[in-house]
Amino acid sequence: MSKRLVLASASPRRAELLRQIVLSFEIQVPNVDESRLSDEAAENYVLRMATDKANAAAAADSLTLGADTAVVLDDEILGKPRGQIDAVRMLLALSDRTHTVITGVCVTDGNHHLTSAVATDVTFRAIGEAEALRYWQSGEPQGKAGSYGIQGIGGIFAAHIAGSYSAVVGLPLAATEALLRRFRFDTWRERLAR
Repeated sequence: MSKRLVLASASPRRAELLRQIVLSFEIQVPNVDESRLSDEAAENYVLRMATDKANAAAAADSLTLGADTAVVLDDEILGKPRGQIDAVRMLLALSDRTHTVITGVCVTDGNHHLTSAVATDVTFRAIGEAEALRYWQSGEPQGKAGSYGIQGIGGIFAAHIAGSYSAVVGLPLAATEALLRRFRFDTWRERLAR
């Protein structure tokens, strides 16, 4: 019998994605310091955050899954906007350019940790300042890395995606399922039980 699965995340988007491959899981919101270390590469950062989140919610009788996503442009991590001016600045920087979204995933049983990082290139069409401001006013960019949500209105900006769409939303499904399988968590049994 599979262990119970815990998602260590406050993100409703990650929960929605995980629900596509796992019938039932619990959610625990981890309390971790999300500060980036000086000179820490984006991939190392998201893997460390995913591991810290998984560890914060880990229990002996469960598998715990943590994830973290970073939007990277010219080696700069674009975090959650601090307000309207910051959001518009980020959107204009992403305008008519390709950036990389990296999502790190960690699954732990409390003793062993398995991780994966998935990078996806996203090319935005041109965005003008007035449109960036209107998008901010929609409320969607608030609390989202890079000031956009590709699964919502922000999807209109994405002219091309090379890689995992679900990783851009916040949880790479193929990589996550592969990690769960390595812990002998049978997602097919979960799906067929529906």
